[in-house]
Amino acid sequence: MEILTVDLGERSYPIYFSRGGFEDIGTLMQKHSFKGRVSIITNPVVGGLYAEKVISSLKDTDFFPEVIKIPDGEEYKNLNTVSSIYDSLVGSRMERISPIIALGGGVVGDIAGFAAATYLRGIPFVQVPTTLLSQVDSSVGGKTGVNHPKGKNLIGAFYQPRFVLIDTTVLKTLPHTEIRAGLAEVIKYGIIKDHNLLLFLEANYDDILKLGGGIDYAIKRSCEIKAEVVEQDEREKGLRAVLNFGHTFGHAVETLTDYREFKHGEAVAIGMVMAAALSYELGICNYGVYKRIKDIVEKFGLPVSPPPQITADKLLSAMEIDKKVIDAKLRFVLVKEIGEVVFHEIRREDFPLDLLGMV
Repeated sequence: MEILTVDLGERSYPIYFSRGGFEDIGTLMQKHSFKGRVSIITNPVVGGLYAEKVISSLKDTDFFPEVIKIPDGEEYKNLNTVSSIYDSLVGSRMERISPIIALGGGVVGDIAGFAAATYLRGIPFVQVPTTLLSQVDSSVGGKTGVNHPKGKNLIGAFYQPRFVLIDTTVLKTLPHTEIRAGLAEVIKYGIIKDHNLLLFLEANYDDILKLGGGIDYAIKRSCEIKAEVVEQDEREKGLRAVLNFGHTFGHAVETLTDYREFKHGEAVAIGMVMAAALSYELGICNYGVYKRIKDIVEKFGLPVSPPPQITADKLLSAMEIDKKVIDAKLRFVLVKEIGEVVFHEIRREDFPLDLLGMV
């Protein structure tokens, strides 16, 4: 089992990389000084596949686990779902020392983490991500939260897990669309921080899509980059915002399609191509950089443009509600070269309305 530490002083925690690691979760929980009651938050699909393995490991190490199942899907990432979790936690008499295990993808992790951050003013939680996207991105870094009808992740908290357990064998049960969606975030890390990672993805895309040996490197390297950024800027006061490359556009696309048409990674893929197009339009990068980003997104079978019903005006209106608006200016992460991004603020009236024609 390989271990990577996210160094945040007293809030530091390890990421465990394993194959078949669910059998070890009880031992890991003991290692981190947990005992007694544990609430496992999952959805029906993931719970049906893996809950019994987790429960068995916990019971074998003298824990008392209870499963809380929440509906599957981004449309359920809201305060109503969080309220139902509170009801279950109260009913189980969970205490401040009682941990939550988030067993699932990014939606489960975000909701469970937010519930942990706010129940009894904070109880410990553990991330056990089961999708590629959550393994390389959302399970690391402590961002938790839920959506508001007007925008994505507008309600949330920074709250770090006690540890993250990444078991790459679970990826074999995922549909190809989920694998591709998760790879959008891996592509993002190459664009913003690591040219060599992007070269690796371009050269090994077939092996990676088939979950060959390349996927393990892609996951670990992505977590390393995420950890490096979070260690320098835990609460997104500056540098950490580079991780939002493609997300301002992507979140707007998700909002305008009611979180039903695209998976999060697919929306991010569209957002990255749009951010690259905006970078080229503003003279920040050359055409070759834009084309390379669009090409690799297409190579991994991801969408590159929003649906036709999303006009530039609708897109701008959705983005103006985003958390990244400062002094009525939209703040974008734009690409200068592969491995180098910059921040750029732009007012609505200065936004190039013909941008959608490029993607």
